[in-house]
Amino acid sequence: MALLVLLTVLGGIGLLVAGLIMKRRDEDAAIADALGMVPASFGEEREETLSAFTGRAVDLAGQAVAAMDKKRSLGVLLDRAQIPLRPGEFVIVIIAASLGLAAVLMLAFGQLLLAAAGAMGVPLIAARVVRRRVAKRTKAFCAQLPDALSLIASSLSAGHTFLRAVQMMCEESPPPLSEEFSRLVAETRLGDNVTEALGRMAERLQIRDLDMVVQAIRIQQTVGGRLADLFHTLSDVIRARDEVKREVLVLTAEGRMSAYVLAGLVPVLFMLMRFVNPDYLVPLYSGTGLFVLIGCGLSVVAGLFVILRMVKIDV
Repeated sequence: MALLVLLTVLGGIGLLVAGLIMKRRDEDAAIADALGMVPASFGEEREETLSAFTGRAVDLAGQAVAAMDKKRSLGVLLDRAQIPLRPGEFVIVIIAASLGLAAVLMLAFGQLLLAAAGAMGVPLIAARVVRRRVAKRTKAFCAQLPDALSLIASSLSAGHTFLRAVQMMCEESPPPLSEEFSRLVAETRLGDNVTEALGRMAERLQIRDLDMVVQAIRIQQTVGGRLADLFHTLSDVIRARDEVKREVLVLTAEGRMSAYVLAGLVPVLFMLMRFVNPDYLVPLYSGTGLFVLIGCGLSVVAGLFVILRMVKIDV
């Protein structure tokens, strides 16, 4: 009971801090939208007008993350996923969700092991969600980039400046491409160099096609030439690479499906045998059987990883 009360209190405090953080973020987003501004970089350190307790908790979490994450990979990942939280705030939210879930599981089932498993599962699920969001945004950006380059090239041919062409493209394109290039336009309006802003965007997004575009622009500014023709050429090259990528995905689809089927076959058969004849699996629940069960699970995971790596071909 004392443990349940402690988890409930800690979870409530964490959820309160998370609520204050999210409320402040919503207010910042509303103000930025009303002023027609791009929100500040989510990975940058800046002052927050939160309560003293919330600000202190965020600062302590941020210092802990900075001490363990020297390369600021968490901040970059949150920035790429467009999650409006700093690393310290993200950690606070995850801790609050973990404690809250642990308290709920403890109250519902009374099992400490289940509550601990639920608390440890929240960070894993959160990391998976963030990475899936990054992958989804990256895929959408890559799909929109060739058309965006063609649109910019057409605007340049019509006599517009590069920044005006990018701004017109942002008005016509959907997110996430319009969000990233709008941020570039906002940075240049604040006095930043176009090439440097493009370089930061390419470093932040970590997309090979965008790196190629930035390098081509830098070379063009050094040796000269028609930027519109360069963008048309880059658009054609990126479309050709996309066709090759899709062809590779088609050719490797059988291997990926085989990996998923073989990996899913083991747990399906295990559950089927447990349902048909439960006593048959009793020796696996104790003694040497546990090591056999764990080894089987590890071998399945290792086999899935190996097959997926074999069919993963970079183009």
